[in-house]
Amino acid sequence: MKAVVKNRVVSNAAWIIACRAFQAVLNLVISMMTARYFGPSNYGLINYAAAIVAFLVPVMQLGFRSTLVQEYLNHPNNEGEILGSSVVMNLISSFFCIIGAAAFVLITNNNQKETVIVCVLYSMVLIFQATEMIQYWFQAKLLNKYTSVVSLCAYVVVSAYRIILLVTGKGVYWFAIANALDYFIISVCLFLLYNRLGTSKLSFSFNTAKKLLSRSKYYIVSSMMVTVFGHIGSVMLKFYINNEAVGFYTAAVTCAGMTSFVFNAIIDSARPVILSYRSTDKEKYNKSMIGLFSIIFYTALIQSIVICVFADLIVFIFSGSQYAPAVEPLRVIVWYMIFSYFGPVRNVWILAEQKQKYLWIINLSGAVLSIVLNIVLIPAMGIVGAAISALITQIFTNVGMSYFIKPLRQCNKLMFKGLDPRNIYNLLKILKNKGKC
Repeated sequence: MKAVVKNRVVSNAAWIIACRAFQAVLNLVISMMTARYFGPSNYGLINYAAAIVAFLVPVMQLGFRSTLVQEYLNHPNNEGEILGSSVVMNLISSFFCIIGAAAFVLITNNNQKETVIVCVLYSMVLIFQATEMIQYWFQAKLLNKYTSVVSLCAYVVVSAYRIILLVTGKGVYWFAIANALDYFIISVCLFLLYNRLGTSKLSFSFNTAKKLLSRSKYYIVSSMMVTVFGHIGSVMLKFYINNEAVGFYTAAVTCAGMTSFVFNAIIDSARPVILSYRSTDKEKYNKSMIGLFSIIFYTALIQSIVICVFADLIVFIFSGSQYAPAVEPLRVIVWYMIFSYFGPVRNVWILAEQKQKYLWIINLSGAVLSIVLNIVLIPAMGIVGAAISALITQIFTNVGMSYFIKPLRQCNKLMFKGLDPRNIYNLLKILKNKGKC
């Protein structure tokens, strides 16, 4: 048989980055149009609803998103049962989460009918996000090109829907259900693809569900706490100030995260390789982890410098002069992005080393710190205070906490070795060799 050299990992990442790049550009254009159309107040309302739902996503997912790839790699002959059980459990939890979202907004915003309706409509997305667990099967098989193309096509359809809403002058309620439509299309397409490419029929097993939950339970509280210090700023800005403040803060966060798809694609593509090396080649495993830290750090550093220098222009292009108050928080927020990407890389190491039990300590500490900082800084400094709170929290959670927890100090050693840019080449070399067949 003729040997064919094919770098599946790099090809996999290329598919993800290419599709997500187009999707990111499209998202930016639609977000620009939406921000200008609604103005800071209604734009802030939509993103307040998004923040409320974001708190419930980790509960709905039951921590599976952090463990399913490894489950598929460890039990390839049981993939149908693993996938079917995870989807059923997520669907059940999604209904409870929607009820929880409705209860929360009714209690906290009982005299704001529009806010309640928007939040309840937006929460419908949880049902279809529950079925999104199938994407981790494609990720484990290094078949992300399928999920990337499907996500892109779905987003094009939903973007067309949003443009029609803008052109016809529809209200905020119509936009609240747009994300649910997006995930619905993705779910249907991925299930159809799995039926053609998968080797096992979907099934539910109570024992399998119980085992999955026992392995992922540490990630439920952990992921929720990550969401708390990622979105608590938006929620508290509404309570302390108003919807406009949420709109300005969201505009800043959106500008800072314009290229987040690149970082997610790199981490998603490297994760299966790193996990496979953990039990076969410890040296390559360590080099891969160091290299991943390195490429994430230097890519994020370049991005932060560029956005910080051109913050005025970026905000003006994104949303116009009415969002000028977003410039200063953007110059702060963009720096926390560097440390926020360290978190998912560290979690790859934690999963490989089976140290998930420490995640709840890390993220609970971060959530508490974030809440305290926002309570102190938002009344004193407004939107910039929320941005500073986010920056301090990310540094403390993703770097500082690993020094306080002794079993995690080894990860920080790998992180700091990643400051040597030569490790980027080492990672690319390892991935290339892994992809040879």
